[in-house]
Amino acid sequence: MTAPRVVVFDYGFGNVRSAVRALERVGADVELTSDRDAAMSADGLLVPGVGAFSAVMAGLRAARGDQIIERRLAGGRPVLGICVGLQVLFDAGIEGGESTEGLAQWPGVVDRLQAPVVPHMGWSPVQTPEGTRLFAGVEDQRFYFVHSYAARSFTLTGEVVAESLRPPMVTWSEHGGRFVAAVENGPLSATQFHPEKSGDAGATLLENWCAAL
Repeated sequence: MTAPRVVVFDYGFGNVRSAVRALERVGADVELTSDRDAAMSADGLLVPGVGAFSAVMAGLRAARGDQIIERRLAGGRPVLGICVGLQVLFDAGIEGGESTEGLAQWPGVVDRLQAPVVPHMGWSPVQTPEGTRLFAGVEDQRFYFVHSYAARSFTLTGEVVAESLRPPMVTWSEHGGRFVAAVENGPLSATQFHPEKSGDAGATLLENWCAAL
């Protein structure tokens, strides 16, 4: 069986080396690059993200990552976002009272966690939806989070998701309240936690994603 070809999109924001190593460990043929053609033609595209929402969006746009993601999804080609790579898939992010436009794949706003201690840093359990493929075999495991912001709601109306389409599957976690820990939405998946830092559970999740490519 041929190893899936995965591009880790290198646009200056993310733990790219650890993501590359984690994917290689589960059998993927991995390339770290911002090259448009490589990112478009790969079996899977992983979009990492660390730092401020606004800076990550600026970096993505500068590297034309927003166009690459949009076109891959339009063709049903898999994309996986990690950490702020999940957050930028929502309509907007609010930091310091300023709003930054996101990629608007999902409706909603990313804002600061409402918790006594921020950032949320460490291992936390998740609540997975029935039928999840991304978390198959690790539904009851803990994953490693490092973040101060999150999407704290996820609502899709009938205008957004046609009746003939399967609605997104949302995984939740808690830190001072419930927040989105992961989303599975056809070719588009994303996690708020870092699977590449989540030990065996994270490796299984990445293996599940690669197996579907």
